[in-house]
Amino acid sequence: MEFSLNKDFFIRNRKNLFSLLPNNSMAILFPAEQFVRNGDALYKYRQNSDLFYFSGLKQEKTVILLCKINNSTDEYAFIIEPNEKMLIWTGHKYSIDEAKEISGIKNVFYLNEFEKYFKENLNNDTLVYYSMSSNTRGFDYKNKIISEWKEGVENDKIQFKDLDSLSMQLRLQKQKEEIAIIQKAIDITGEAFKKVLDFIVPGVYEYEVEAEISHHFIKNGVESHAYSPIIAAGKNNCVLHYETNRELCKNGDLLLMDFGAEYNYYAADLSRTIPISGKFTNRQKQVYASVLKVLKEMKTKYVPGQTIRKLNKECELLIQEELVSLGLLSEADIKNQNEDSPALKKYYMHGVSHFIGLDVHDVGVKDTVLLPGMVLSCEPGIYIAEEGFGIRLENDILVAENPIDLCSNIPIEISEVCK
Repeated sequence: MEFSLNKDFFIRNRKNLFSLLPNNSMAILFPAEQFVRNGDALYKYRQNSDLFYFSGLKQEKTVILLCKINNSTDEYAFIIEPNEKMLIWTGHKYSIDEAKEISGIKNVFYLNEFEKYFKENLNNDTLVYYSMSSNTRGFDYKNKIISEWKEGVENDKIQFKDLDSLSMQLRLQKQKEEIAIIQKAIDITGEAFKKVLDFIVPGVYEYEVEAEISHHFIKNGVESHAYSPIIAAGKNNCVLHYETNRELCKNGDLLLMDFGAEYNYYAADLSRTIPISGKFTNRQKQVYASVLKVLKEMKTKYVPGQTIRKLNKECELLIQEELVSLGLLSEADIKNQNEDSPALKKYYMHGVSHFIGLDVHDVGVKDTVLLPGMVLSCEPGIYIAEEGFGIRLENDILVAENPIDLCSNIPIEISEVCK
C-alpha cells in the first residue's frame, strides 16, 4: 500500500481547480506563516493545507500562481533561493529541479520573481482568487501584494475573490490515495492507544501517557500530532478541550484521551475513555454503555445525502434517550425545556461530527451534503460534572451507502478497554 503522494496527484488537483476557475482569472496560493515561539526560536513549520494539496511543496516561503487567461492555463511555483548561510544554519532547501519533480509544475522560479509574473498575467478584467479566511495570516508577499492591489495602487478594476469555496469543493471528497494515508494515520493512532492501555495504572501522570503516545508516533514516522492531545483524568474529563496534561491519574477515576497522528499531512482523530484502575464502577459502565450505543447507531447514518446539521439533531435525540435512562433527565425536564437551551446540553455540549482530512477540522460546513469519499468524525459523549467524570468515544467514518468505520480495529468494547 502506498502512503505517499506523487506529482500526478498534485497535477490532477490543479487540473480540477482550473476547471472551476473562470476565464481571465488567477489563483494565488500563499504559504503558512512561520510562527515565532519565543525570542528568535520558531515553531516547527507546517505548510498551508491548500498549498500542499495543489503542489506537494512543504517548504516555507513558497508561492503558487495559477493563471487561466484567454482559455489557456499556466502554472508557476516560486521558492526560496538558498544561500550559503541559510544552508549552514537551516539545511537543505528545494532546488528548482526538486520543486518541479515534487509538484509537476514546469515553471519554477525563485521568489523574487513572483511580482514580475503576477503583473505580467494581470489585466483590467482579471479575477484574483486567494484564501480570505483559512489562511489569513500570510507572510510579507501576501500582505504587500494583496493590500497594494486592493487599494488600487495601479488598477481599481481588479476583483478579488475568495479561493476557499473552490478548494473546499475539491478537498471534501477524498481520493483513494488520501483515504489510504488517513487509514495509515488512524492505524498508527490505534496502535498507540493499545500501547497506553497496558501502560496506564493509578499513579502515572497525564503527561506520561502523552509521552507514550508521542513515542509511538515518532517511532512510526509521524511528523507531529494532528492537534494538541487531550489526556484528561478525573474531573478533567468534563473539560472538552483540556490540554494541560499535568494531573495525576488516580484509582477509581476515568482517563479521557483525544488524540491523533498526522501522517504525511493527513489527520486521524480518536477519542477513548478508560478506567485508570482497569475496571469501571457500575455507574461508569452504565454511562460508557450509553455513549457506545449512541456511537454504534450514529455511525450507520453517515450516508450520502446527510449533513452534519442533521447528524447533530439525530445524535441529540439519541443522547436525550440515554440521559433519561441514566436518570439524568426526566420527561418533565424535556417537556418544559427552553428550545434555545435544551436540557440535554447540560450533559452533552458539542456536535457529533466534523470533516477530517489535511486538517483535523477539515474544510466543510454543517450544511455540506455528504458524498461518498468524505471522512468525518463520530464523537458522542456524556459529561456529568456533578459525578466527577465524562465519557467521549470517537471514531472516523468514511461516507458510503454502507458507511465504513476506519477505526473498527481499535479497541472500544467494555471488555476490550478493561483489564
